[in-house]
Amino acid sequence: MPHRASATARSVAFRDGAFTVTTRAVPAETAIAISVNGSTHAVMMATPDLVEELGLGLALNEGIVSRPDEIERIEVAQSDLGLDCRLWLTEARGATYVARRRQMTGPVGCGLCGVESLELARRALPPVSSALSVSPGAIAAAMAAMGGAQALGRETRAVHAASFHRAGQGMVAMAEDVGRHNALDKVTGLLARAGEDPSAGFIALTSRVSVELIQKAAAMGCGLVAAVSAPTQLAIAEASACGVTLVAVVRGAEFEIFTHFGRVEGAPQPAEPGRSPVPEDETRAA
Repeated sequence: MPHRASATARSVAFRDGAFTVTTRAVPAETAIAISVNGSTHAVMMATPDLVEELGLGLALNEGIVSRPDEIERIEVAQSDLGLDCRLWLTEARGATYVARRRQMTGPVGCGLCGVESLELARRALPPVSSALSVSPGAIAAAMAAMGGAQALGRETRAVHAASFHRAGQGMVAMAEDVGRHNALDKVTGLLARAGEDPSAGFIALTSRVSVELIQKAAAMGCGLVAAVSAPTQLAIAEASACGVTLVAVVRGAEFEIFTHFGRVEGAPQPAEPGRSPVPEDETRAA
C-alpha cells in the first residue's frame, strides 16, 4: 500500500491577538533504508513517496551504478520501523560495489553526514560538458512552474522541491521531500526511468546550494543548477571545478550567476573563482 506523503496534526494557533485550536497538514517523515545486495548502504529520514526512485537516484548519484540496467530489480519492504528500499545489482556491478563499500559508511539524508573520510566528501567527478544554453526567462519560468506544482509544499509548508526542465518542454520531472538531497535523488530516478538525458536540461531547487547538491548534478551530467537561496563557498568552488553553471538567489526574474556564465544567454564572462579576471573592456563587450 502506498504511504501518504502528508498527515494532519492539531495545533493551537495565535493569530490576531487570540489563540485558536486548529489543524494543519504536515509532511510525513519515515526512516528509509537503502540496501544494496542485502546490505544497508544508507539510512535516512525522508518523505515516503517515490521510494524506488529515491533508491535509484541515490545509486546513480553516488556511483553505486552508472546506468539503471546495472540494477536487476528494486523492491520496497515495510516494517514497523520504516521502509527498506532494496536494490539488487547485476553480478558484475555487485562485485564493484562490495569493494567500494569497505571504504565508507552509509551516508544519510542530510547529505555528507556519515562519510568516513574527508577524501570521500570531495570525490572526483568527471567534467560536465553540457552544451546547454538557457535564457533568463527560462530560469524564471522554471521556478514558477516548480512552485505551481508543489502540492505537498502548499499543503504542509515544510518540504523542499527539485525539478528538471528542458527548453521547449518546460518541466519534465519534479519531486518533493523533507530532505533537499532526497528530492534531487528522486528527480534523478524519475529521469533515469523515463530515459531522459540530464545534460539536455537544467535543475531547479527550492533550497540553498551546498556542495553535495552540486556533486549530484555533476554526477548526472547536468550543466546548470538554479536555486532560490544562496550557495556555500564550497559549492561555488566545486561547481567551477566540475563545469556546472550555478545560478542562485532566484527571485522572480532576478538571479545571480556564480560559475560558468556562458550557459545563460546574454551573460557577461567574469573570471571563475581562482582564475585571472577578464579585462574590463572584454566584460563590457560580452
